[in-house]
Amino acid sequence: MKSSFHTDTTPSPKKELPRISGSEAVMRSFLAEGVETIFGYPGGAIIPVYNALYDYRDKINHILVRHEQCAIHAAQGYARATGRTGVCIVTSGPGATNTVTGLADALLDSTPIVLISGQVASKTLGTDAFQEINFIEITQSVTKWNCQVKRAEDIPAAIAKAFYIASTGRPGPVVIDITKDAQTGFTDFEYNPIKFIRSYQPYADVDNDQIMEAVRLINLSRKPMALIGQGVILGGAEQELKEFLEKSGIPAASTLLGLSALPSDHPQYVGMLGMHGNYGPNIKNRDCDLLIAIGMRFDDRVTGDPSNFGINAKVIHLEIDPAEINKIVYADVPVLGDVKQTLPLITKHISQKDHTEWLNEFKVCYNIEREDIIEPAIARRGPHLRMGEVVDAVSNEFDDAILVTDVGQQQMFASRYFRFKQSRSIITSGGLGTMGFGLPAAIGAKIGSPERDVCLFVGDGGLQMTLQELGTIYQSEVGVKIVLMNNGFLGMVRQWQELFYDKRYSFTELTNPDFELIAKANHIPYRLVEKHEELESAVKEMHQSEGAFLLEVRLQREENVFPMVPAGAPVTDIRLE
Repeated sequence: MKSSFHTDTTPSPKKELPRISGSEAVMRSFLAEGVETIFGYPGGAIIPVYNALYDYRDKINHILVRHEQCAIHAAQGYARATGRTGVCIVTSGPGATNTVTGLADALLDSTPIVLISGQVASKTLGTDAFQEINFIEITQSVTKWNCQVKRAEDIPAAIAKAFYIASTGRPGPVVIDITKDAQTGFTDFEYNPIKFIRSYQPYADVDNDQIMEAVRLINLSRKPMALIGQGVILGGAEQELKEFLEKSGIPAASTLLGLSALPSDHPQYVGMLGMHGNYGPNIKNRDCDLLIAIGMRFDDRVTGDPSNFGINAKVIHLEIDPAEINKIVYADVPVLGDVKQTLPLITKHISQKDHTEWLNEFKVCYNIEREDIIEPAIARRGPHLRMGEVVDAVSNEFDDAILVTDVGQQQMFASRYFRFKQSRSIITSGGLGTMGFGLPAAIGAKIGSPERDVCLFVGDGGLQMTLQELGTIYQSEVGVKIVLMNNGFLGMVRQWQELFYDKRYSFTELTNPDFELIAKANHIPYRLVEKHEELESAVKEMHQSEGAFLLEVRLQREENVFPMVPAGAPVTDIRLE
């Protein structure tokens, strides 16, 4: 969606309304939407909004990031940890264009974000004025909706529409580009939250025939498997999922972003799907007679070769976004709607079943993986520390933290070996795979959930992409626990080069800075670990330290993450080595 926003907001003559600037209207609109935290970076075209923010700084916490891309990533972390809409403010030109990667990441991972970008004055639009860029055209493909506001009186309605669109249906990022004269102009302020837009239908009407056909297939199935996606978390349907699984007896696997929707120790949980997922749910894919996809989109990292995914199974797809139905995998029974609404309707009618024999087949697969992969990965062996061992030690010490990861090998090791007790406990870049995501996302997660520990696993490559945000941690006193997995390589690319390109390590080796000096420069406590016997005490020191902490772990340089499904291969071709 895109538009140049214009609406008639003439106030009722019976009501005396405060006359305020467009910039103050932005602040009051935010307060009306319950906004408590904003991530941003000031500049010339957004100065009027920041001037208004000065008078609201006791009501709205502004986090000054060091780069605009990180404002979006921090807002993503905040949104994913809290379930609320993340909010950002940036200036025009490069300030705005620096957010495009974050907007794309938020769109692919269905994260609700409202971004306010400053713009040059209306009369200079189209003249290539200083720091002018057509941000609406640029962001059309990476937002759920965007608009440009040129009049102060249109600001409240635009913001109300933005929050409604960003947070309803399948969530996503929204951009409002506000010209400088709209910010400095005056309007009679009135805010009316939006609950309905005629042209926008975020929730499909539930089709009872689809529900009953899904029930029929579930009751007939002998070897069903549920595939849990992030839609369960976004819809707040964790309890509905448990009730469905416990009545049906069906084994359940999770996508990367669906992790933590079901506790790791749930007796029916059989592991993570996909390229670096668990052996059981991948290998048993070919034996299933029914796949029940719940709020997931059949990403290629989950399906491998989609023509061979669930090749012997019927497919039920519970999904909020009609565009995802039949996009990658054909759904025999599409069930459109919010899973929080549709899943209980299915649960109500299915039969109580015992799938113990089928679940035991997954346990056999797990035992194979545990012996060949898991125990060797987390065991103390060899001269060097390894990623699985580190993740296991941190998970044991922190017990119930929010896991944030960057992208790469540490992302896969952390996702595999961290244990989850409650929902919204993993924040990672899924669809876009954005290196540099981790550090700012961890900042946002900790600000959004200050009562919970936030543990970031980040590689030496990913950390250096947004390293400047250590300054944000220092200035805003954000207590993130950072585990730096340092192997001196761009590890995941190196792994592919080893396995598929004859060990031709083309520009993946890193010469790194002294991270201790960088931590010290940002007043962040630091410790280096290189030996097995030092790990437990170092993790405990990190946990007991007040505020932020940087734990650098020097690792085995050429470790690989397994299992692994080669790109484009069926998931049943999963490799254990």
